[in-house]
Amino acid sequence: MKRAFALVLALSSAFFLPKAPPADAGKPQREKNRDPDAAELIVSDIDLFWKAYDGAKPENLVERLREEYLKKGSVGLKEFMRVRIGSAENLAKTIEQHPKYYATLRDPSLKVAAHKKAIRACLHKLKKLYEPAVFPNVYFVIGRMNSGGTLTDKGLLIGVEMYGLTKGTPMKEMDGWHKAVLKPVEEIPYIVAHELIHYQQKFPISGVSLLGTAIAEGGADFVGELISGSMINAHLHKYGNPRERELWAEFKKQMDGKDVSNWLFQGDRAKDRPADLGYYVGYKICESFYKQAADKNEAIKAILEIRDFKDFLRSSKYEQRMEKTSGVRDPSPARVTMLPAFFRFPLPEFMIFPKS
Repeated sequence: MKRAFALVLALSSAFFLPKAPPADAGKPQREKNRDPDAAELIVSDIDLFWKAYDGAKPENLVERLREEYLKKGSVGLKEFMRVRIGSAENLAKTIEQHPKYYATLRDPSLKVAAHKKAIRACLHKLKKLYEPAVFPNVYFVIGRMNSGGTLTDKGLLIGVEMYGLTKGTPMKEMDGWHKAVLKPVEEIPYIVAHELIHYQQKFPISGVSLLGTAIAEGGADFVGELISGSMINAHLHKYGNPRERELWAEFKKQMDGKDVSNWLFQGDRAKDRPADLGYYVGYKICESFYKQAADKNEAIKAILEIRDFKDFLRSSKYEQRMEKTSGVRDPSPARVTMLPAFFRFPLPEFMIFPKS
């Protein structure tokens, strides 16, 4: 029986490998570069923004942003415009609502280039931990304070304006969400690491359950931390760790549904607790899986190539640990089902779930 299955698998691989998967038909492919030194770290859009900003007056801000920044920008800026900024009017409105913040943003934004070495080190660390890793270009742009980072088939897109926190930041201009998520520029390698891990994930998360989306986001935090030394959501762990069991009990009741609004991508809509605690729950599930794995590199591969999120949860033993009172560790090794090789392919852009 095993030999027959192996033969079928081999024939299937031979049949599918020369062809693009049907879902990718007519769609642009993600970057296939496997050399961490070949990925470009592009900061030119930052200078372009300040040239447009410096030459603008209140009456022509929209026009200056459109003509001198958005139209002249890199491929990455045009992608960020499409998926996050939306229009010159949107960007101008945000600047007008946060005038003092954008006025203080110049110095930290111009320090992004100084962190290229640390970012490159993250890429090399991922290559050591996950040999099949691919390395897209990384574009650093200035947007409208609604996303620290995302990705498309063109590369990783980093919203530098979310990394302008300094001692002089005018916090009176910020809502509760911005007060929680704005970071200093020194932490920009962590968002690059997070989005880089999303770029490696070989499973669709658009339309999957809350559990799947939380594992995808938490997994990006967890593996991103392994390659960068920290993560973008440390504030969630400060809140979540003393409440872990209660959060799990609440999450478990909703995890099989597709409504993520109580756990992810909440912005300033969360009440009485931090937004986006699904990142925390997903991280803890991945952490549990990783800690009990004998082969850590294989554990990372499993986290990035999940086929069944419920199976992954069971293999992580996280649910059992949360519900145990004895504290006895289950000694059985972690197991997870991964996609066969011929099904592991880069996803087309329309399947990419928006990420913050």
